[in-house]
Amino acid sequence: MLSQLLFGERVRILSTKKNDWVQVETLYDGVIGWMDRRQLYEVPTSSVSDQPAVCIDIAEAVFCDGDSTYVTIGAEFDHYDGMIFRIADHVYRYSGQAAMGDSISPSYALIEKLAKKLLNAPSLAGGRSPFGVDPAGLVQIVFKCIGVALERTAAEQVHHGETVDFWEAAQPGDLAFFCEETDQISHVGIVLENHNVIHAAGRVRIDKMDHYGIFNLDIQQYTHRLKIVKRIL
Repeated sequence: MLSQLLFGERVRILSTKKNDWVQVETLYDGVIGWMDRRQLYEVPTSSVSDQPAVCIDIAEAVFCDGDSTYVTIGAEFDHYDGMIFRIADHVYRYSGQAAMGDSISPSYALIEKLAKKLLNAPSLAGGRSPFGVDPAGLVQIVFKCIGVALERTAAEQVHHGETVDFWEAAQPGDLAFFCEETDQISHVGIVLENHNVIHAAGRVRIDKMDHYGIFNLDIQQYTHRLKIVKRIL
């Protein structure tokens, strides 16, 4: 799986196949891939709001025409008024928590709270939900919920923010990027207090971090080599 689309996220259709598969580009992060057309609602651009609300519950039901479905953290709600939202001609009712555009006040406390909601979610390449998430997906969804848009991969996310010159100066909420033997960025996590880092490795977990990298507390050894720390907020 290249990347996972969440409920309400928007795509642009690039091409189609006869077997109901369409090539799409995600409007949020520019990822191009294929998906089943039956999973899409086609809506006119004029009916789409500029700033959809973002679900900040791990998983919560939405209701439409007597049916229900579950949405996860990071899902988007168009024309949300605190109780209902709309997609095309469909009206949905939602009673959970959502972050609404300009009302979001980014802070470390909020980043930590959102990230810890995903603790123990299993690792899944391309995943962006509590049912499976990869390292960059974890970071992207957490920052999406506080109104900060990041790209889909760690190698892209590293271009955001200001470089922290010394790892000891890293602050909670900073992003720590890690590399392989080739020196290429391949992993990312969110810095927490007391030189901890929350990241997806087997599952979403909290480990220690120092000048060398991530020290896995379960197996008592280093698993990722630190490359750079970036301050996003």
